Amino acid sequence: MWRQRADVVVVGTGVAGLAAALAAHRQGRTVVLLSKAEQTATFYAQGGIAVVLPDTDDSVDAHVADTIVAGAGLCDPVAVRSIVADGYHAVRELVGAGAVFDESTPGRWALTREGGHSRRRIVHAGGDATGAEVQRALNHAATSLDVRRDHLALEVLVDDGAVAGVLVRSADGLGVIHAPAVILATGGLGHLYQATTNPDGSTGDGVALALWAGLPAADIEFIQFHPTMLYTADAGGRRPLITEALRGEGATLIDRHGVSVTAGVHPMGDLAPRDVVAAAIEARLTATGDDCVYLDARTVPHLAARFPTVTAACLAAGIDPAHQPIPVIPGAHYSCGGVVTDVDGRTALPGLFAAGEVARTGMHGANRLASNSLLEGLVVGGRAGRAAAGHAAVAGPARVVTPDAPVRPVLPRAELQAMMTRHASVVRSGAGLRDAIDRFAEARPRTLVTRRDVEDAALTAVAATVAEAALARTETRGCHHRADFPDTDPAQAFSSRRGALGLTPAGC
Repeated sequence: MWRQRADVVVVGTGVAGLAAALAAHRQGRTVVLLSKAEQTATFYAQGGIAVVLPDTDDSVDAHVADTIVAGAGLCDPVAVRSIVADGYHAVRELVGAGAVFDESTPGRWALTREGGHSRRRIVHAGGDATGAEVQRALNHAATSLDVRRDHLALEVLVDDGAVAGVLVRSADGLGVIHAPAVILATGGLGHLYQATTNPDGSTGDGVALALWAGLPAADIEFIQFHPTMLYTADAGGRRPLITEALRGEGATLIDRHGVSVTAGVHPMGDLAPRDVVAAAIEARLTATGDDCVYLDARTVPHLAARFPTVTAACLAAGIDPAHQPIPVIPGAHYSCGGVVTDVDGRTALPGLFAAGEVARTGMHGANRLASNSLLEGLVVGGRAGRAAAGHAAVAGPARVVTPDAPVRPVLPRAELQAMMTRHASVVRSGAGLRDAIDRFAEARPRTLVTRRDVEDAALTAVAATVAEAALARTETRGCHHRADFPDTDPAQAFSSRRGALGLTPAGC
């Protein structure tokens, strides 16, 4: 078993992980970054970063209000304000690292509007390639850091009630990186489902690592289904996202008869929060029996120039969006909950931090406001890096531990994805969730040897937790829709929440 020491280990190399690693490095700590895959969810982010700019008609108050409305009663208002208020500083720091955003006039960033926002406050890059630019800039800034590719984190090691490092599998076999501080920044869990906008590595690894360490997850039942994922018959895995910025520029959602999908559903129509639009599409598909609805972007000016990523994805599927409506369906996109942390990324386990989509800070509540994800990743990632560096300085070197290869329950991935798609996607019911939970309890133990083993074990742990949390929340709220409990229960709002905190799946 190989061994190494570091002050801080960061698991994940998207926006939150790189922001955290850079922040810890600037504090003088030795940092190791673990990456299992080439591309991150950050790279695929199309829309942009929601941020309040000075000298505009926008305000922190307005951004906070929009976020809380989208969060459907489960946002922590103090956390929302803390993160939103720090957004402009974090974006300026990103620009200092080399990021370049689109400009309306020289020296002034172009702003667009997305679903749920009352103002134009979304900065973007390359039209609809903001994530790729953010990833490029952070990758460049991190070139001097110790980045380990194809390294899988198998377990967060704990000694005497505090973090002692990470058990890792690489081409050299099992190893331990002994460290007093670990930051989980592994992204989302979209591959719980048969089709998702997420890249292949989004298998809930960070949430599973925390669950296996005995930590609670909160709001994990709230999985946002993006209303407009490109529909292609019989395609599973990652599917292209059709950014809602198109709707911000005038594209409309229609069914095959040309009838509006959202008319009369919400005052903001096609720019309603994502849960509202996804539910409206699901209802229309249920009523008509159609496979998809359509996003009509033919009136959007300069479509190919403003949205080159969307245009390329459509053309690759044989659709010319300048002359044809784009077939779309809701797709698993973003986890609003995760490992419970504060706004600096601290968990209940000393030395363990989490940032980005893997974490639940209270920012998103029951439904994420569009383009708040890169914002949260930048802000909380940086804070977590600084906090982890401070913890490492006080804690000193971690003690040496010698773990065995972990054995975890695993359900075959295809079966798991089919179960979650059928029983725990846009609309859930108690009967279906109980069926899923019963099947997850039958998962067989497996020693984690390959990347597939690790990911399947993570998916099994997280799927069971999502299903348990969805069953416990007997209401419809945000992006959690229960067919058997169609109304919202005021008693389950943030101020009096008795929800699914601390859930860990059996056998973890």
